[in-house]
Amino acid sequence: MPDRPTDAAAAAPLAFAALRHAGFRAYFIASVLAMMADSVEHVISYWMLYQKFHSPALAGFAVISHWLPFLLFSFVVGALADRFDPRRIIQLGMLLYMVCSLAWGCLFLTDGLQTWHAALLLSIHGMAGVLWATPSQLMIHDIVGRAALPSAVRLLASARWLGLLFGPAVGAVLLLTLGPTYGIFANAAIYLPLTLWLWRAPYGPRFRAAGEIPARAMRGFADIVATIREVAGNRIIVAMTLLSGAASLTIGTAYQAQMPAFAQDLGHGDAGLFYSLLLAADAAGALTAGVLLEARGLLTARPRSALLLALLWCGAIGGFAMAPAYPLALALLFVGGFVSLAFNAMAQALVQLNAPAPIRGRVIGLYNMSSLGLRAFSGATVGLGGTLIGVHASLAFSALALAAIIGGLLVVTLRQAAAPAASPAVPPAGP
Repeated sequence: MPDRPTDAAAAAPLAFAALRHAGFRAYFIASVLAMMADSVEHVISYWMLYQKFHSPALAGFAVISHWLPFLLFSFVVGALADRFDPRRIIQLGMLLYMVCSLAWGCLFLTDGLQTWHAALLLSIHGMAGVLWATPSQLMIHDIVGRAALPSAVRLLASARWLGLLFGPAVGAVLLLTLGPTYGIFANAAIYLPLTLWLWRAPYGPRFRAAGEIPARAMRGFADIVATIREVAGNRIIVAMTLLSGAASLTIGTAYQAQMPAFAQDLGHGDAGLFYSLLLAADAAGALTAGVLLEARGLLTARPRSALLLALLWCGAIGGFAMAPAYPLALALLFVGGFVSLAFNAMAQALVQLNAPAPIRGRVIGLYNMSSLGLRAFSGATVGLGGTLIGVHASLAFSALALAAIIGGLLVVTLRQAAAPAASPAVPPAGP
């Protein structure tokens, strides 16, 4: 398989190319709402857990239980999405999200929340995310096709951050007006638009062009090994999977679950505007990146560019961990969100464009095992580590460790770029 970025990735893209597809516009809007609902649930549930238990370990478990299902089940869900209708798999995920919001509300209403309740609901919430993530990537491939796929991946990542941007604001409004109980009850309804749109959306296996190679049956663990062997020769897929996995393992999104503690230490620990702004700052940066990069056609997907952007992310997150003042923390989170969207969307697009069509779901599932599943252990490095040395130091050390890993990957990439002409498939060294 060729090792250079595909023509679709290398060509100068049209501004907002994916949004020229009516189906993607509808999917984008519905996804923003669902992602906002996901974020609102986090804002309210994390705040209630912090107020009731004041436990960094429980906040760390919130990260572990949210992402461990991605590690265990992403490949299985990807294989299912290769063979069955991705729309129905996503709808099942939406149903689980709604069940979680309603269950949180009942526990808040009766004041019966216990640690095991929280652990169970956080785990179900994580499983709902698995049922959404990989099938969603197959959906956008069906909707926009190969040429507009890099734009669709970046815009869908922007949709996630748009949801995260509005989620804290909506969550704060619900907290302050309806309270946590009725606020999270209302949140369950926000998942409905995506659920209903998928019911009749004209995408999926039976709408694909005739002649596509049918997906093979799943063969258990041997299927994972076979898929790894099939893509092991493609250095783009391997490098981007390793990059995303390292970022997830060391940092991931663990600092978001610890945001109440950061807000407290910065002098803004109330469940109000300043706490919500910390949660929203990296989302605002990511949204800015999505709009700016799409509008100007900047940062063509290349492995070296993704690695350099990931290094900048390490610097921003490490700086935030040690920031002594609230304005500086906000600024660094904004920069972190900007480069996070840029390098993650770039890595996702490169993997999806290079994945063989009959096993695309499996390859994306493997990528999600790495990029999302390994975030479970960032709950240990940042959350549980924060119990021992404090969340500021644990996050800073995690950023430093990731920078060292990326440095090693970058050295390998530069050596490949400098290889003699016998390796014509190596992409240009420039970002």
